Amino acid sequence: MAFFLNKATIFRSSINKTEDASSLSRRRFHVEPGLREKALLAEDPVLSRFKSHKTGVRRIKRIGDVLTIVVVAGCCYEIYVRAVMREEARKQSSGA
Repeated sequence: MAFFLNKATIFRSSINKTEDASSLSRRRFHVEPGLREKALLAEDPVLSRFKSHKTGVRRIKRIGDVLTIVVVAGCCYEIYVRAVMREEARKQSSGA
Protein backbone atom coordinates (compact mmCIF):
# COMPACT_ATOMS: atom_id res chain seq x y z
CA MET A 1 0.00 0.00 0.00
CA ALA A 2 2.82 2.39 0.88
CA PHE A 3 4.43 1.61 -2.48
CA PHE A 4 1.33 2.82 -4.33
CA LEU A 5 1.12 5.95 -2.18
CA ASN A 6 4.75 6.81 -2.92
CA LYS A 7 4.18 6.28 -6.65
CA ALA A 8 1.08 8.48 -6.52
CA THR A 9 2.98 11.34 -4.88
CA ILE A 10 5.78 11.05 -7.44
CA PHE A 11 3.20 11.12 -10.22
CA ARG A 12 1.54 14.20 -8.75
CA SER A 13 4.84 16.02 -8.33
CA SER A 14 5.75 15.33 -11.96
CA ILE A 15 2.39 16.75 -13.07
CA ASN A 16 2.95 19.86 -10.96
CA LYS A 17 6.35 20.44 -12.59
CA THR A 18 4.87 20.34 -16.08
CA GLU A 19 2.22 22.99 -15.35
CA ASP A 20 2.94 26.56 -16.33
CA ALA A 21 3.77 29.21 -13.76
CA SER A 22 0.50 31.14 -14.13
CA SER A 23 -1.69 28.20 -13.08
CA LEU A 24 0.62 27.48 -10.16
CA SER A 25 0.43 31.03 -8.88
CA ARG A 26 -3.38 31.04 -9.12
CA ARG A 27 -3.73 27.91 -7.02
CA ARG A 28 -1.32 28.78 -4.24
CA PHE A 29 -1.99 32.50 -3.93
CA HIS A 30 -3.99 33.53 -0.87
CA VAL A 31 -6.34 36.47 -1.31
CA GLU A 32 -7.28 38.52 1.71
CA PRO A 33 -11.05 38.80 2.31
CA GLY A 34 -12.60 42.08 1.30
CA LEU A 35 -14.52 44.50 3.49
CA ARG A 36 -17.83 42.74 2.88
CA GLU A 37 -16.43 39.33 3.81
CA LYS A 38 -14.82 40.76 6.94
CA ALA A 39 -18.12 42.39 7.91
CA LEU A 40 -19.98 39.11 7.41
CA LEU A 41 -17.42 37.20 9.48
CA ALA A 42 -17.39 39.76 12.30
CA GLU A 43 -19.24 38.95 15.50
CA ASP A 44 -22.61 40.67 15.78
CA PRO A 45 -23.46 41.81 19.34
CA VAL A 46 -27.20 41.81 18.58
CA LEU A 47 -27.15 38.05 17.95
CA SER A 48 -25.19 37.19 21.10
CA ARG A 49 -28.35 36.53 23.15
CA PHE A 50 -29.41 33.80 20.71
CA LYS A 51 -26.20 31.80 21.04
CA SER A 52 -26.38 28.46 22.81
CA HIS A 53 -24.53 27.96 26.03
CA LYS A 54 -22.46 24.84 26.50
CA THR A 55 -24.31 23.66 29.60
CA GLY A 56 -27.70 24.09 27.96
CA VAL A 57 -26.63 22.23 24.85
CA ARG A 58 -25.10 19.46 26.92
CA ARG A 59 -28.30 19.14 28.95
CA ILE A 60 -30.47 18.94 25.82
CA LYS A 61 -28.17 16.31 24.32
CA ARG A 62 -28.37 14.25 27.50
CA ILE A 63 -32.18 14.49 27.56
CA GLY A 64 -32.28 13.38 23.93
CA ASP A 65 -30.00 10.43 24.68
CA VAL A 66 -32.14 9.36 27.64
CA LEU A 67 -35.35 9.64 25.60
CA THR A 68 -33.81 7.56 22.82
CA ILE A 69 -32.81 4.83 25.28
CA VAL A 70 -36.29 4.86 26.85
CA VAL A 71 -38.01 4.54 23.47
CA VAL A 72 -35.73 1.69 22.35
CA ALA A 73 -36.23 -0.11 25.67
CA GLY A 74 -40.02 0.30 25.36
CA CYS A 75 -39.97 -1.13 21.82
CA CYS A 76 -37.89 -4.11 22.94
CA TYR A 77 -40.28 -4.72 25.84
CA GLU A 78 -43.31 -4.61 23.52
CA ILE A 79 -41.68 -7.11 21.15
CA TYR A 80 -40.87 -9.40 24.10
CA VAL A 81 -44.43 -9.20 25.51
CA ARG A 82 -45.98 -9.98 22.12
CA ALA A 83 -43.66 -12.95 21.63
CA VAL A 84 -44.51 -14.34 25.09
CA MET A 85 -48.26 -13.85 24.54
CA ARG A 86 -48.06 -15.58 21.15
CA GLU A 87 -46.16 -18.51 22.69
CA GLU A 88 -48.73 -18.84 25.49
CA ALA A 89 -51.57 -18.73 22.96
CA ARG A 90 -49.84 -21.43 20.90
CA LYS A 91 -49.41 -23.64 23.99
CA GLN A 92 -53.07 -23.21 24.97
CA SER A 93 -54.34 -24.01 21.47
CA SER A 94 -52.18 -27.11 21.15
CA GLY A 95 -53.13 -28.29 24.69
CA ALA A 96 -56.87 -27.85 24.17
